[in-house]
Amino acid sequence: MSKVCEVTGKKVMFGNNVSFSVNKTKRRFDVNISKKKFYIPEEDRWVTLNVSSKGIKIINKKGIAAALKDARANGFVK
Repeated sequence: MSKVCEVTGKKVMFGNNVSFSVNKTKRRFDVNISKKKFYIPEEDRWVTLNVSSKGIKIINKKGIAAALKDARANGFVK
């Protein structure tokens, strides 16, 4: 499972761990991704998406059909 949200397009970021002595080592900031099933009543089918917490909030606010339409327009979903 790739670490990319299919609604918002959020993905892994990279940065540094900084110690007290200001030594820097590389680290990853992973996205809070979960696999979730959504029902689309217009198409009468279930869709499984990898979505972040922010993506779930967007789906709750706009609705699944509008969120998928925006995600397809931005190229996040096929």
